[in-house]
Parts: sequence; C-alpha cells; structure tokens
Amino acid sequence: MPGCSQKADREITREGLEKTFAVNHLGYFILTLYLLPALKAAPQGRIVNVSSEAHRLVRSLNLQNLQMAEGYNSMKAYGLSKLCNILFTRELARHLAGTSVTVNALHPGSVASNFGSEGPEWFKSLFKLGRRFLLSPEQGAATSIFLATNPELSHVTGEYFSNSQIRVPSREARNDLKARQLWQYSLQLSHLNGNGVSGQD
Repeated sequence: MPGCSQKADREITREGLEKTFAVNHLGYFILTLYLLPALKAAPQGRIVNVSSEAHRLVRSLNLQNLQMAEGYNSMKAYGLSKLCNILFTRELARHLAGTSVTVNALHPGSVASNFGSEGPEWFKSLFKLGRRFLLSPEQGAATSIFLATNPELSHVTGEYFSNSQIRVPSREARNDLKARQLWQYSLQLSHLNGNGVSGQD
C-alpha cells in the first residue's frame, strides 16, 4: 500500500487529522482492516506496506503528539508516518499469527516520482538536482513486487525489507509496546474494532 504524502505546512483533513499522518498511516490501517476478511478467505493473502528509511528520522515516537500539533516539521512528519507503517506492520503480524495472511513493510529506495513536490523549497531544489541519480518507478517497485509474489516468502511476516532483503529497522521501529499503543490509537481515530467492522455498528 503506497503512501507518499508530505506537506510543507501542517494541513488538516476535514476529519480533523494531520494530513501526512492520515494519508501515510491511517489510510493503510483502515483499508487493511476492511480487507482482512477477504484476505483471510484467500489461500494465501499478502499485505505489503511501503515505508521508508526516513523512519529513522524519528528517534522516539511521542504518542501524545502523533499528529504533530506541536513542533510541526514536514520531514519529521513524513518520517513519523513511515515509522508508523513499520510499527503497524509488526503489530498486524502479531494479530495475524496462525492465519494464512502475511504482512511486511519495505523501503523502495529513492525513486524519481512527485515526492517532495509539496515540501520546503530547499528540499524541492535538492530533490530536483538529485533526480538523475534516483531509481526509476519500475526499479522502485521491485521490492514491492518481490514481497507480493515470491513463493519463498509465503511464511515470512512482520519484517522490514530493502532491496528485496530483510533489513533491521530502527530500534524505535522494533518497539512492540509502542506498536500496540499505536494500534489502539488508530482504532480510536478510525472508529473501528480489530476485525475491520465499524465500532459504531
């Protein structure tokens, strides 16, 4: 599930959510929970979450400021959302233990895309200068395709990949207590229970 929103200024969705967090994390979370019944019914379901090495920008996940109401910085907001992708992946893998569904996260590499087009001017300029050194979209999709299709990965779950290899994410991305707390916070924001059914039904 791709997520690549990065806003120069803090923006709020009509639901009152910080936009980078909403698009890059909560969107993954809600869509995945609604798809879980179909994924569990399949012979072997795979969930692939596109994260980023930018998750390392956030040394500590502040659960009281996940939407950066204080001290907003566009790069940190992006890194925070990508850290959430990995924590969500780890916690979802725990919930899916014993099923035929796997979930993994990945860093696609630095890809020549529209990423950064809405970031700070210095970042847009830097990204433009370095564009010729970036991966093509096809190259950037390689690890996602590998995770979705490689038969040897049918039982690999809860991992973080880069260049089609398992990598060790940051220490904070391996914090299972934070992963569980993020899960509960995301359920509250989305008004869902853990089975992908509206908690208000």
